Amino acid sequence: MADFDSFLLDHAAAEKKASGMAISMLSHYPDRVELVAAMADLAVEELTHYREVVKWIHRRGLITVADRKDPYVLAFREAIRQGRDVYLLDRLLTASIIEARGAERFCLVADALESGPLKKFYQSIARSEERHYELFLELAELYLDREVIDRRWDELLDIEADIVSKLPIRAALH
Repeated sequence: MADFDSFLLDHAAAEKKASGMAISMLSHYPDRVELVAAMADLAVEELTHYREVVKWIHRRGLITVADRKDPYVLAFREAIRQGRDVYLLDRLLTASIIEARGAERFCLVADALESGPLKKFYQSIARSEERHYELFLELAELYLDREVIDRRWDELLDIEADIVSKLPIRAALH
């Protein structure tokens, strides 16, 4: 919170990247009708969030900056396995975990903000991220066996814990 401007700039980049990830998913799996529909909606919603964050950035007299690599997401991506079904599973589950962490962090930001429109915005964004976390899990359950999902979920949470333990604390979403 001490460097909220940097957090806002990182938040904008994360929303833009999330929209692109949704488009990548629907492009990669055009035969998964439910996934395509869900990712099309998600891409629009994430881009809408980007637009709203940009408005907050401009209100604060800032301008957006070039995207920076997110060390958390980059490290987590390394856990994604190759092969059609395991790749789908890993993409859905890592996306779910990333969205869950976003929801947690946006709740913390909302709690730390003074009452007002910005606090309400972050409360709303946190609820959206919570829905996204659930959406990715629902999609995984639609296409893959629950036992396989649960086993990989636990593995990915362990991988994520290791990644997070090595990251520096910074004014960023992840």
